[in-house]
Amino acid sequence: MDLPRDEAQHLFRVLRLKIGAAVRIFNGRGAEFDAAVATASKDGARVRVGDGCPAVTEARVAVTLAQAVLKGDKMDDVVRDAVMMGVAAIQPLVTARTEIALAALERGHRRERWQRIAVSSSKQCGRAVVPAVLEPCTFADAIAALRHQASEATSGSARPGLLCVEPTASADVIAMGDLEVEAPPATTIVVGPEGGWATEEIAAASQACRLVTLGPRTLRADSMALVALTALFTRWREL
Repeated sequence: MDLPRDEAQHLFRVLRLKIGAAVRIFNGRGAEFDAAVATASKDGARVRVGDGCPAVTEARVAVTLAQAVLKGDKMDDVVRDAVMMGVAAIQPLVTARTEIALAALERGHRRERWQRIAVSSSKQCGRAVVPAVLEPCTFADAIAALRHQASEATSGSARPGLLCVEPTASADVIAMGDLEVEAPPATTIVVGPEGGWATEEIAAASQACRLVTLGPRTLRADSMALVALTALFTRWREL
């Protein structure tokens, strides 16, 4: 089996593995295999695929992180950490206070960059699944999709999202630690930009999301996702 170009270069130039070296490969969809290096050179690498082997168990809850795009390279770290924590997908958002437009994200091929980071993070943390980095969308479109999910819920009143807000954002805010211990099969956690949410965004999101807080202290935007995912998975006994 020929390795993709990036993986072949990593094997040859970084790891400097020789013919016969034992490796493990995965398909990004949950399957992992023992393998051995068959060829390795600057022009490419090939491995002999052996038996399947147990992969790291995925989280019981399929969590999508809907993250407002942050300035500079901060989003790279958010993607890396979210994959490490075990998210099922990442949805980049453009919000009222996001400092970059959808067109600029497309021109800069940012989604493709974040997907490569997701692959690298999966390798580093031992996951056999690579979460999808979805096409960036507006906050309004993301909330509309969550409202659609809510309308199709059996109860008719379920709110499938969790919006991270300041404690004073609304009278309806609840602490992350007060969420039900019984985990849902899937949820979306929505994290804002450096400037926080606009008032109208919180109002719109409250129709499809529960408003949750992580306490009285103000956290950095590039730390919020990691802290929120840690709290959420701890609450649902995934850690």
